Amino acid sequence: MNSRTLRVAAGVELASLAVLLVNLVTVHWPGVSSLAGPTHGCAYLLVIILTYRQEAATTRIRATAMIPGIGGLLVLRHPGLRH
Repeated sequence: MNSRTLRVAAGVELASLAVLLVNLVTVHWPGVSSLAGPTHGCAYLLVIILTYRQEAATTRIRATAMIPGIGGLLVLRHPGLRH
C-alpha cells in the first residue's frame, strides 16, 4: 500500500466530512454539499480500496477502514501494516 496515498485520502475524507457537517449546521449551501459530498465519497471509497489491497490487513483492519471520517486515520496507526 502506498502510505502517502492513503494519508492523503484519509485527510481529504476527514476534511470533506467536516465541511459537510459544518455546512449542514450553519448555512446549508447546496453548492458546498454538491462539491464536498462527492469528494468525501470518493476519498472514503479510496481509503477502503487501499486498505483491502493490503495483504497484511486483517478483517478487523478492513472493518476499521469502513468507519466514515476517521477509519483511514485509524488504519494508518495500525502497527502491523507496512507504511
